[in-house]
Amino acid sequence: MESPITVSLEDLVNGIKDETLDQAFGPDSLGIIVIKDLPSYYQELRLKVLKSASVLANQPPELLETLEDEESSWITGWSCGKEKLRSGLPDYNKGSFYVNCAFHKDDSLEGPSKELCEKFPDYKTYTTPNIWPPSNIKELETFKKDMKQLVNLIIEVAEKVAVNCDNYISKRFDIEKNYLKRTVQNSTCSKARLLHYYPIDPNDTNAPNADDDWCGEHLDHSCITGLTSALFLDESKDLLHDLPTSPDPTAGLYIRNRKNEVVKVNIPKDCLAFQTGSALQEVSKGNFKAVPHYVKGTNIPNIARNTLAVFCQPDLDEMVNKSENFADFATRILNSNY
Repeated sequence: MESPITVSLEDLVNGIKDETLDQAFGPDSLGIIVIKDLPSYYQELRLKVLKSASVLANQPPELLETLEDEESSWITGWSCGKEKLRSGLPDYNKGSFYVNCAFHKDDSLEGPSKELCEKFPDYKTYTTPNIWPPSNIKELETFKKDMKQLVNLIIEVAEKVAVNCDNYISKRFDIEKNYLKRTVQNSTCSKARLLHYYPIDPNDTNAPNADDDWCGEHLDHSCITGLTSALFLDESKDLLHDLPTSPDPTAGLYIRNRKNEVVKVNIPKDCLAFQTGSALQEVSKGNFKAVPHYVKGTNIPNIARNTLAVFCQPDLDEMVNKSENFADFATRILNSNY
């Protein structure tokens, strides 16, 4: 069984060999790398944020409605039932809380700069500022602070992945030497998605049954996507009752490799994984391939699955090839998918 390449954060900082990058992201790879030996506070922070996903997802509907933003196509704040399953039915099996990550560049920002918003008035999906839940909700008092801290850590590690990718790419192609690092570090259009897969209802005739009904097979638009290991909770006990391991060996992240084989990828809970997206494929002129992947929840009753993905992607006006900025590129990809 194929396994993703794993390196320590220290090795990443010191620089990893081109062969390792080939194995992680090259033409015959899974397109994912796992980073171990993270800062000691990572595991506690991950646990707090992923537990909060269950608390948030189980708030009263009238409160969750105040966190929705239709103008952004529900890609800011809370979203549930807005996406569709392959069957065409609304997807109520998972809820998402989307956060713009501009605060990584400037802690005072909750969205892109005013100048960028004015330059792209029709791109509310990317330019709408963050909507945070009230801080007086029990167990969500520090949600905003914790979320920002975890996202910042993930992007900081992504920057180190980017440095290694830049060194690799710049030896082979005539592009800006530090393109990827600069993009990851300075973007005000990166997005985080906190995901809560609701416990399955055995009596629900619309419950997902196909493997990728939970989160259908797709490519990320990002340059690099940072992923935490999923947290499983038994919500029949209480919303914060986390389990030490996954109770369902079939639940998780699946990648379709270059041989068209589906491979299940397990991310250790003390590690982060970084996956290549289609923007990086474009920037690297196809050297780093974006890989198709999907996520499967669990069919065990009462068990929720929570995780966090951070999509490190360029600003809307950043060029990803000779003729397209990220806004043009993302629009083209979306139009080809829908």
